[in-house]
Amino acid sequence: LALGGADVSLWELTQAYRTLANQGRQNPLQMRLVAAPALQASPVLDPGAVYIVNDILADRAARSLSFGLENALATRFWSAAKTGTSKDMRDNWCIGFSRRYTVGVWVGNFDGTPMRDVSGVTGAAPIWLAVMNYLNGDGVETAPPMPGNVVRSKVGLHNELFLAGTEHGATKLKPAQAQQPRIAYPRDGEVLSLDPDIPSANQRVIFTAEPAGKNLQWRLLNKNIPQPIANGRWQPQAGRYRLALANGRGDVLDEVGFEVRGGRQN
Repeated sequence: LALGGADVSLWELTQAYRTLANQGRQNPLQMRLVAAPALQASPVLDPGAVYIVNDILADRAARSLSFGLENALATRFWSAAKTGTSKDMRDNWCIGFSRRYTVGVWVGNFDGTPMRDVSGVTGAAPIWLAVMNYLNGDGVETAPPMPGNVVRSKVGLHNELFLAGTEHGATKLKPAQAQQPRIAYPRDGEVLSLDPDIPSANQRVIFTAEPAGKNLQWRLLNKNIPQPIANGRWQPQAGRYRLALANGRGDVLDEVGFEVRGGRQN
């Protein structure tokens, strides 16, 4: 589903994002040429969970690592959006919303043949941006108010959003555990997917250990061939890997296996 393997219409997908725009309330989507009263909306999603999803979709700072601050999703007002590219580049999408409008864009060939070098951020997103800027005019919109069941909690160097009662809490390790760092990411058996919208040279996997410590060493093997790692940052390529964490003496402290999908197999 995450990689676009299920069929969905532009109408259905835009309606789903429209529900996010309406804080989890949904009413039937209508095709009409003249103004008419909106149909009664019913709550179908928790407003707090919706707020957190919308905050992720509106996070320009996080998106800038891949696309830069000036990109095809950067409106002049608050907005939340997501691009997508289906398998073999048969379809690409951009769906998003402001406080007043939800816009969905599909780009593709009607006969289903793949496109060449066209992804969601280069095909559908520029159209979405032009329509959104036109509809909102010179209006300045701020983010929706935060529901009462959403809290901010510090995670590392950042303040993240959580539903109240699920916020991140520091886990106190026993003395014996504190002396034995483990691999926190990736987890054993994890499957990572290369993003077709992001140039491969810009994609990185950051290996992390908990608790973090000095003189820790990373060893990554693919078919028993060592892979280069720079300061715990690795440029992923498709394949199956074994990752080991060792101390300064070379003793292996932890080991996991994971897979990267997409691109060429190694």
